[in-house]
Amino acid sequence: MIRPETRYTKSGDVSIAYQVVGDGPRDLVVVPGWISNVDFAWEDPGYGEWMRQLAAFARVIVFDKRGTGLSDRDVGDSTLEERMDDLRAVLAAAGSERAAVLGFSEGGALSMLFAATYPERVRQLVLYASFACISEAPDYPEGVEGGRNMERLREALATAWGQGTTLDLMAPGLVHSSRARAFMGRYERMCVSPRAGRAHLGFVKEIDVRPVARTLQVPTLVVHRVDDRLIPIALGRALAAGIPGARLVELPGDAHPPWLGDTTALVGEVRQFLTGSRVGAVEAERVLATVLFTDIVGSTERAVALGDRAWRDLLNRHHAVVRDELDRHRGREVATTGDGFLATFDGPARAIRCAAAIRAAVAGLGLAIRAGVHTGECERVDDTIAGIAVHTGARVMATAGAGEIVVSSTVRDLVAGSGLAFRDHGTHALKGIPGEWRLFAVA
Repeated sequence: MIRPETRYTKSGDVSIAYQVVGDGPRDLVVVPGWISNVDFAWEDPGYGEWMRQLAAFARVIVFDKRGTGLSDRDVGDSTLEERMDDLRAVLAAAGSERAAVLGFSEGGALSMLFAATYPERVRQLVLYASFACISEAPDYPEGVEGGRNMERLREALATAWGQGTTLDLMAPGLVHSSRARAFMGRYERMCVSPRAGRAHLGFVKEIDVRPVARTLQVPTLVVHRVDDRLIPIALGRALAAGIPGARLVELPGDAHPPWLGDTTALVGEVRQFLTGSRVGAVEAERVLATVLFTDIVGSTERAVALGDRAWRDLLNRHHAVVRDELDRHRGREVATTGDGFLATFDGPARAIRCAAAIRAAVAGLGLAIRAGVHTGECERVDDTIAGIAVHTGARVMATAGAGEIVVSSTVRDLVAGSGLAFRDHGTHALKGIPGEWRLFAVA
């Protein structure tokens, strides 16, 4: 998506930064977590894709709370009441009289207070990876781990802020990605200073809106990923249990930010709740694309030999390496197939070079992959692709041996003059695909 303009509105004498994304038929305001930066977040392609999916059915309003991001930072300590005024000011500036509210992480508490105070302004309430109280209390044992995590964040702010250490809690599956850690370090620095961050964490630890949650009258959806390390699932379950009539949806995954992990599943639940339909009446877009399939050779045997924990760690490192190379070669991850990937590229030469880079990188982990590349017309709806070209790419990969990158004759012809060399891989009947196919292996 084209990055939207960042605008400012006044909440008292404090300037609040906000953006409006898309022009859908209903308003959806996203209340961020404990830190945010509405402009810098777009540097992460995953964030832009998340916004695109939301904007497919809503006019999305996002903002930075006072003290964070592009809003005024020199505001000292703030209260939920003051931040509620900020949200009201943003809605007024965006011309929104009534909206659905999506509160993320710590933003859930503010969202609940706003919905309880102004029920006539809130159509529906979605609480993602959130909590009513994050710290332990005599009647609230669910807060034990959440309170410990706040201490871990406070330690990071004191000793290593701006180095990406929060990635361990925010997205454990990406901890081996040097690019992800570097980006998280920049994100930390762009969102809040260490001193302001420590002050804000003190505020977060004191939040307890359980009495407010019990008074909510708006339709409410609680969504939580079961392996969220920062905000454990126990907090999400307790939150849903404390809201009259709330619906709880538990999704697989460990990513805390909503724009990481399986974003499509998350947005599907939100869209279903807000519109009554998981998908809109959207026709498939037909595009020419190069598909790359990769697969770890001998993964089952390796998993048995290593054991579950060691294999899971090795698989996470493999995934981080593949995602680094996809990012470097401008590939787009479409799906993770257990121990393999499906990605698309806007050019076949780039796909081949990416496959070769992945092959070399995972060799350092003691792994061997096989890969298949094909170019053809695909059907694209939202985040998914389909069609004969996708099936063909999978069948091409199936002919490859350990360490081989096999391409269709279409790909070989399209990269003529690129300097890539090939050897004949024979003529094959591809299962489920008409005709015989001449294939080539990258030399």
